[in-house]
Amino acid sequence: MSRFFIDRPIFAWVIALVIMLAGGLAILKLPINQYPSIAPPAVGISVSYPGASAQTVQDTVVQVIEQQLNGIDGLRYISSESNSDGSMSITVTFDQGVDPDIAQVQVQNKLQLATPLLPQEVQQQGIRVTKAVRNFLMVIGVVSEDGSMDRFDLADYIVSNIQDPISRTQGVGDFQVFGAPYAMRIWLDPAKLNSFKLTPGDISAAIQAQNVQVSAGQFGGLPAVPGQQLNATILSKTRLQTPEQFREILLKVEADGSQVRLGDVAQVELGAQDASISALYNGMPASGMAIKLATGANALDTARGVRETIAELEPFFPEGMKVVFPYDTSPVVSESIMGVVHTLFEAVVLVFLVMYLFLQNFRATLIPTLAVPVVLLGTFGLLSAFGFSINILTMFAMVLAIGLLVDDAIVVVENVERVMAEEGLSPLEATRRSMGQIQGALIGIGLVLSAVFLPMAFFGGSTGVIYRQFSITIASAMLLSVLVALIFTPALCATILKPIEKGHTHEKRGFFGWFNRTFDRGVKRYENSVASILQRKAPYLLLYVVIVGLMAFLFTRLPTSFLPDEDQGVLYVQVQAPVGSSAERTQQTVDAMRTYLLEQESDTVSSVFTVTGFNFAGRGQSAGLAFVGLKPWEERQAPELSVFALQQRAQQHFAGFLDAMVFAFAPPAVMELGTATGFNLFLQDNAGVGHDVLMQARNQLLGMSAQSDILANVRPNGQDDQPQFQLLVDDEKASALGLSLSDINQTLSIAWGSSYVNDFIDRGRVKKVYMQGQAESRMNPEDLQKWYVRNSSGEMVPFSAFATGEWVYGSPKLSRYNGVPAMEIQGEPAPGYSTGDAMAEIEKLAQQLPKGIGVSWTGLSYEERLSGDQAPALYALSLIVVFLCLAALYESWSIPMAVMLVVPLGVIGALLATLGRGLSNDVFFQVGLLTTIGLTAKNAILIVEFAKDLHEEGMGIVEAAVEACRLRLRPIIMTSLAFTLGVVPLALASGAGAGSSHAIGTGVIGGMLSATVLAIFWVPLFYVLVTTLFTERKGAKATTTEDAQ
Repeated sequence: MSRFFIDRPIFAWVIALVIMLAGGLAILKLPINQYPSIAPPAVGISVSYPGASAQTVQDTVVQVIEQQLNGIDGLRYISSESNSDGSMSITVTFDQGVDPDIAQVQVQNKLQLATPLLPQEVQQQGIRVTKAVRNFLMVIGVVSEDGSMDRFDLADYIVSNIQDPISRTQGVGDFQVFGAPYAMRIWLDPAKLNSFKLTPGDISAAIQAQNVQVSAGQFGGLPAVPGQQLNATILSKTRLQTPEQFREILLKVEADGSQVRLGDVAQVELGAQDASISALYNGMPASGMAIKLATGANALDTARGVRETIAELEPFFPEGMKVVFPYDTSPVVSESIMGVVHTLFEAVVLVFLVMYLFLQNFRATLIPTLAVPVVLLGTFGLLSAFGFSINILTMFAMVLAIGLLVDDAIVVVENVERVMAEEGLSPLEATRRSMGQIQGALIGIGLVLSAVFLPMAFFGGSTGVIYRQFSITIASAMLLSVLVALIFTPALCATILKPIEKGHTHEKRGFFGWFNRTFDRGVKRYENSVASILQRKAPYLLLYVVIVGLMAFLFTRLPTSFLPDEDQGVLYVQVQAPVGSSAERTQQTVDAMRTYLLEQESDTVSSVFTVTGFNFAGRGQSAGLAFVGLKPWEERQAPELSVFALQQRAQQHFAGFLDAMVFAFAPPAVMELGTATGFNLFLQDNAGVGHDVLMQARNQLLGMSAQSDILANVRPNGQDDQPQFQLLVDDEKASALGLSLSDINQTLSIAWGSSYVNDFIDRGRVKKVYMQGQAESRMNPEDLQKWYVRNSSGEMVPFSAFATGEWVYGSPKLSRYNGVPAMEIQGEPAPGYSTGDAMAEIEKLAQQLPKGIGVSWTGLSYEERLSGDQAPALYALSLIVVFLCLAALYESWSIPMAVMLVVPLGVIGALLATLGRGLSNDVFFQVGLLTTIGLTAKNAILIVEFAKDLHEEGMGIVEAAVEACRLRLRPIIMTSLAFTLGVVPLALASGAGAGSSHAIGTGVIGGMLSATVLAIFWVPLFYVLVTTLFTERKGAKATTTEDAQ
């Protein structure tokens, strides 16, 4: 094949150009993300039940829906939470690879069965089903700079004018508005109601009767009488639009003809539909809208689309209102991808310099360099064909591939030069001759390196997704690289290289002359040491056994984790005030936290957007959350300005806050998998032991975790039990007083809950009408006696006549996991430990918990469990496949053994380097390790292939081994150096995405150094040992047949 292209160089160029064109076009179309969609698809269901407690919501809504959801295909786990403000959410997580659209349809079909069983009030509110992602892509904040609008005005503006265009933007999945639109609020005065003998139920009925839309038909509608001339639509009552119109609603006419209207017994105003959430931006009143990415959407495009949509709306904003983006995760994506692109270019330059150092001939160096763009662009083309995206993982794979792909071209060029120098042939003849010698080795190397990476593509779960990115990218690059080395490189060699006279050695003056003399001395020394190793085999074999033992020991010492932590340029701070705190008290803590961040951490922090009434642990007046935006990476290169350093300092400062728990935490590397770094689990009540035992188990676990050295920052992602008032209605007394129970219940839920009556029209938008007792009449238990219910004889009976109450304890937020009551707990490993250690420790502590309480991992930790179990299988599979490829290639079971025995020599270096930098055994390290295995094997192949050929030509086994070492040392050192230097920029990266670059770069460099330094001595040893062992066994007959071959 090579011969064909050596004779037709233009044809070879055309093929190369076509590959590059295809790749160039693919780059323009490939989507860009930080990570592929690693998180398993999830569907979220959210419902609200106004005025209900968490327990009521759980019993009447959550359980009903959960029971119907069982039996959906590909279901992984269901988690749900019910809050004391009547809201609830269920997240249904599916297995990796389930189509999110199908999943959503299945969930909706199951919901159809549950809907008729839900309370009427819930059905009225509607059930929302979305494809959910756990975390926010960005937060859009709206601030009033001149103070002309308060937070309710801003929230209403978002809902009325910004929310719809944003939700139509391509890629936006779900959103959450921090605030609520306006509603018609009707605040009832119990004393006035009593004086007119009215109850809240009467008011509700009057509004429903008079705030209506009636369809009244038309004059002269068909079929009409003959000769009809008129046809017109009849308008009747329409919905009311202003507070004035509502105040005029007639409630009753007294016997003396006087009228009682709504304005006489209630205050009517436009107010927020729900005042539970309030937001501030750097201390100014604000409202915001958090946006979640749709499953499988492109983060960069979506963020850009959202900003464009806002820019189109901007001209129509009211005076003094401006939009800010306090939290945006898209810069991380572009920054980290750009970082890797820079690394790519740096790698190409470094590789070029290494080749120039060894080849000392500009033309010869140019040839492998020309192979780089052909292979890289071709790989992009293949990625596009496989439906992958440009993300950190595929880009890392490209960087690793550079070192690998130059190898093939270097091997070709180096060998052509050697043949020309030793035999004095013309470039054309030398290329033909040389390609005959190394074609087998090239295909072998290509096969082996692809074989190392291909098994990764077949793993399941989220780790499978990560592995697949690498395996497909590197395998595609290797495939193209071998093709280029067989088609394009020989054609270039034959046309570009200058002839060298026979016997012409590298004689140069200056730096190159010194380098060559030194290198040749090194080769002589190396040859002698190989010869002496082959005479005294025992001590070296013993040393090998020690190295293997050390490798096994280091593997157990290396801490494990799933993904390295990344500085994403954002920080979350969660505030949890004591149970039963008012919004006002929580706000004071939130203000103190904000002041600290903006004033004392101003080097790192650029903005703080705080939300009171909501955090990741639940809702309620005691909850608060801050989105902290950090300055761009280039402004905070110093380690003390990183997000992790900031988190540590902030955490220490917040520990001094006495009236609330405040946690600062950085988001995890893959945002889709949760909101915090570290680990995530649920304590489950598997035996139905009850809420109190579960709480006790939770507190016991938290107590034990605080004592442990391995765990840090362990916190419940939930709320403590808080006092609740249990109202007891004496049914017998009520009946004796002539009261109907439904009237009592209705009065209670309207006055204290807040009852949704019907809709009205506000500036062209449909909004809701809510009724509730005025604030003064629902503050304390004593206020219950202000409310009256009318009995059958028309008399007003106060609540105190038939109801009493008592204080009890209950939870403001109830969680369930896989259909049983649960408590979510989050935490982090202490410094110097990894998440793997922390998870093992938690499992150890959990065994001391009461009977019936179990532990289930969720989110990132669930994925880590899956991936940890897969790693050994992955290594074993790769090694087996490599062995089989080699056996097929060399038509021998013995020689692959010699190659495989060298692998531990590379692995030990990778382990030492990773331990030395304090990194852990994560997915990236595993990929780096496989690369090391592949490259170690590759170096061995180069030596073994030549030794085998020389031995078959009639040399003795030992002489053949020594001679092969002498011939191949230069290309081995050169390719290894080229590869190692190509990865150096990864190991030294800073800024966005540095965590994962270090994880890959460090292991690979360590592995390459040890593989190169150690393997070149042990490969000849293993080759000689294995060959002599097997040939002696086979006896004389086998030797003659082998020689004949």
